[in-house]
Amino acid sequence: MNIFIPSPLRSYTQQQPKVVASGANLSALIDNLDHQFPGFRFRIVDEQDQIRTHIKIFVNREPAGSLAVPLQQKDEVLIVCALSGG
Repeated sequence: MNIFIPSPLRSYTQQQPKVVASGANLSALIDNLDHQFPGFRFRIVDEQDQIRTHIKIFVNREPAGSLAVPLQQKDEVLIVCALSGG
């Protein structure tokens, strides 16, 4: 499936804005991404195995609230990083 990577995380994907990965759910997908791009999971998932608060994940344009969201091979996943500052 196609995974769209936000600019702040592209240093992990060799600057690729879109990568291909697979998994039965978001957790398995992120594990697959971490296998391809070491260090990626730590930027998305916290120590309690939850999506980090500054990260939003959308599956087919619908917000994913947990890593247990099931996936199908035809799905598109968009990862968004919140911006802050002043």
